[in-house]
Amino acid sequence: MADTIKIALADDEVLFRKGIAFLLQRKKNIDIVFEASDGQELISFLRENRDNGSNPDIIIIDLKMPVTNGVEATKIIHAEFPDIRVIALSSYNTKSFIANMIDVGAASYLVKNTTPQELMTTISEVYENGFYYNDEVLQVIHEYLISPKKKVKRLLEEQLTNREVEVLQLICKQHSGAEIAEKLFLSARTVEGHRNNLLRKTECKNMIGLIIYAINNEYVSLESLID
Repeated sequence: MADTIKIALADDEVLFRKGIAFLLQRKKNIDIVFEASDGQELISFLRENRDNGSNPDIIIIDLKMPVTNGVEATKIIHAEFPDIRVIALSSYNTKSFIANMIDVGAASYLVKNTTPQELMTTISEVYENGFYYNDEVLQVIHEYLISPKKKVKRLLEEQLTNREVEVLQLICKQHSGAEIAEKLFLSARTVEGHRNNLLRKTECKNMIGLIIYAINNEYVSLESLID
């Protein structure tokens, strides 16, 4: 993580939020740009700073907060600020909570008993790749968000090229754009072009959509994505 990563924290538990802020501020490449005690306070900050470059790259958000909870806030952020990545950090670790947050646009999901190292890894992966799902979250995605009845048919006029399939498979394995470029001997710009074509052809809005599409259409298996 060479670039400075701007992070906002949203959690009504002040002691916990300050502890996370203290932990992250010790990293030279992380800048805490805002702390909020509820979802509405966070959204107001984002709207006020939409055009001045002060908004974060990543938001770490709790689910249960007053006024506007983490789920509702994530929906709004995903719709209004699609370039901002949301990491859910919650004491709830039930599958339904995880599935709900991923479904509304969270780029990752961690429980509050996670280690500092896992938090840093998640921030790094989300910043580099746009998302990060550990094995538990991938299992939840498969169980709750992928349904055989919703299998997407491959349209003849929009079939993926062999190269696009290779890129899709590497995206699903959570490789960064730079890693994909190196593995396939492509430029970063070419990889980005393939990624955009994949989103257009599959009509997916984000990376979780691509993972679901890839599993539904048997480009990858869940087993191949879990270490």
